[in-house]
Amino acid sequence: MDLHLEADVGEGRRAGLERALRDAVRDGRLAPGERLPATRRLADELGISRNTVKAAYDQLVAEGYLTARQGAGTRVAALPPVDAGPPEAAARAREARFDLRPGSPDVGAFPAAAWLRALRRAIATAPSPAYDYGDPRGRIELRTALSGYLGRARGVIAPPERIVITSGYVQGLALLTRVLEGGVIAMEDPGLPFHREVVRRNGGAVVPVPVDERGACAEELGDCSAVVVTPAHQYPTGVTLHPERRRAIGDWARARGGLIVEDDYDGEFRYDRQPVGALQGMAPGQVVYLGTASKTLGPALRLGWMVLPPHLVDAVADAKLHSDHHTESIGQLALAELIDSHAYDRHVRACRLRYRRRRDQLLDRLGARRRVRGIAAGLHALVEVDDEAEVLARAEAEGLAVGHLGEHWHTPGGGEGRPQGLVVGYGTPRERVYPEALEVLVKVLGRA
Repeated sequence: MDLHLEADVGEGRRAGLERALRDAVRDGRLAPGERLPATRRLADELGISRNTVKAAYDQLVAEGYLTARQGAGTRVAALPPVDAGPPEAAARAREARFDLRPGSPDVGAFPAAAWLRALRRAIATAPSPAYDYGDPRGRIELRTALSGYLGRARGVIAPPERIVITSGYVQGLALLTRVLEGGVIAMEDPGLPFHREVVRRNGGAVVPVPVDERGACAEELGDCSAVVVTPAHQYPTGVTLHPERRRAIGDWARARGGLIVEDDYDGEFRYDRQPVGALQGMAPGQVVYLGTASKTLGPALRLGWMVLPPHLVDAVADAKLHSDHHTESIGQLALAELIDSHAYDRHVRACRLRYRRRRDQLLDRLGARRRVRGIAAGLHALVEVDDEAEVLARAEAEGLAVGHLGEHWHTPGGGEGRPQGLVVGYGTPRERVYPEALEVLVKVLGRA
């Protein structure tokens, strides 16, 4: 064992060894339970007497940093966390019993068996260059598979040479912001605060574009260089972009030379009709289409894609190269295999049925007295309330975690007459706890 100890003999051999060992335990270089060298061996390595080492060990045992037992040697003790508070503080910080926050799918439904089969086939047939550095745009196998899938499932015009594979949506948004060299980017209000911060941290200036019952207000775009929209199922209000607004945003982009960034985060999940086709299909030269496997399979895979206008492909690929070179290849090959075998389509259809049942359960439990918006698609719904703060306090008391509209405005807490509501995600809970989570939600809303 190399302890990397720096014992300052100037303070005395024993005191220096004690301090060095104490520091190693505190900063984690010596993990709890790890066995220390015998006193004779450590003395030989450090060039000091065995009695000095034994005295240092005995002192640290007395202080509680080490433990010693006959026949078991001297080991590192398990220390309490430095920031551990009193028991009542830990109790207040406990996690909620029921999680109805939006943003995640039911990861318990991940198709592990199908993914494993796809992974095995991908590895068995992968050429040796697949294990080397690759094209920053991503593996051609996945880009070709996505080209077909996005065309038939989302109406996207996606030649493989215009697709760049990313490590999720966030990386795609960050790369695009850098390529646009900042600029003024309009983002929906309300919208996800985290995405606004991604744009700002990559040099962009963010301005709000209002959202009403017909989606993003195209007439408010002005002179911004790009606009980020969620047309299939606006987050968090759940509205679908009206056909007139779709045309108006396309007209704005053509007239101003602006760019439309389409966040199609849950476009496959539509419950009242066939999924609405992507905006990109109407204006492929003005739209950057961003999709991801996070909602269909799981966020842990970190697989996303960008379908770009021709003039942006090289610039985005270069930004990707200098960001992380390329997204990991084996996962790309497995996803390509999953799509080509149509196992991906089957999984999406099964998830669509599962989430529709969950949505129906939510509506059934809330009844007709509550106005619920955004129920035609996606993995979340907006439940209107009169007083967000009151409902959230009751939810916390009941151990229920839920989103709320107030945290999504560009200027939180301001604006008279703004609607208030809970953003309820019905994708996250496991099947066995979902009914109980709904009972607690109904109880919270009833008492409020």
